[in-house]
Amino acid sequence: MRPTFPATALRRLSLLSIGMTTTFTLTACSAAPSGDAATSGRSVTPTAHAAPKGVVTVEVANATLNAYEKSNNRANKTRDRALLATVEGGQLFEQSQADYRQLKTWPLQEQKEYGSAFSYANRTWFVPAKGTASWFAATATSTYGPKNSSLMIFDKVGGTYKLVASLWSTGANPPPAIATDQHGLAEAVDPSQHVGALAPTELPAAFADLYATGGKNSGSKLTPTKITKAAISAYTNRDKGANSAYATKKYFPAQPAHEAVYALRLADGGVLTVFPTAFTSEFMLRPPYMSNHKINPSDRESVYNSTSRVLVTNEYQGQAYATLTPTGEPRVLGYESRLVDSR
Repeated sequence: MRPTFPATALRRLSLLSIGMTTTFTLTACSAAPSGDAATSGRSVTPTAHAAPKGVVTVEVANATLNAYEKSNNRANKTRDRALLATVEGGQLFEQSQADYRQLKTWPLQEQKEYGSAFSYANRTWFVPAKGTASWFAATATSTYGPKNSSLMIFDKVGGTYKLVASLWSTGANPPPAIATDQHGLAEAVDPSQHVGALAPTELPAAFADLYATGGKNSGSKLTPTKITKAAISAYTNRDKGANSAYATKKYFPAQPAHEAVYALRLADGGVLTVFPTAFTSEFMLRPPYMSNHKINPSDRESVYNSTSRVLVTNEYQGQAYATLTPTGEPRVLGYESRLVDSR
């Protein structure tokens, strides 16, 4: 996927990036005397304990991102879906496939920019201890947007580490500080455990509820942010506009193509969560017009189905990140979505 700016809901946006310049420090500690030696006065030789290891080393993490950077640039240039699939997965790959299919409908300048090469700098890795997670995270900037920072998640897909999530933030809204311990390791948090109002695994449904009901159900537990307000606005204004006299629009929750939720402990004690999003929209002619009118799909919708019809159903797949605190409501701080099907 190629990063695009600015990131706004329901528009082509991309997220990439990450890296790291720090290393993990391994330290040793002394074992306390025990058994006969502790009571007999005999001397005891302290036993050194190796520091815990991360899911991956910094070298492996950097090599993984380097491989992604190389293959992603090549794939974007020729729209090579099979090549991209070797380094990308999850919701991010769903979005990239949509980009590839819809690229011909974009302005020519944007098409050209999408195929140009870029790289990642200022890499900082956040790696959980081995045995506590299957994945690792990072932040970084891109040569395509050096003033913007990206939060990325790498997880194993088919036995290979691939980039599965990537979300941009601006200089005015940087990613929150992620905690690391004395060994330089990050803490993976169980996403099924509640942190204040919601558990991380409940965020996909709460976010979809903003579109479906305007936040009357679980979406009411989300703190108002620029992103949540935009989602509620889409619901509120669904039947307004030039075509509202002829057709109605409704939003419904949908199943994310990839349901994995990732959570890390923040420096302030809260939790950072990267989660999938999905919903559908239905644009349907009002009954008086169904017998002699049809809806003409847009250029992007026509990529999937160019037939004029009385009902246009669109599916959107995306990703978002939020912070949760034990005493407050979750704050959704980053979001991306793509039209992935129209029928």
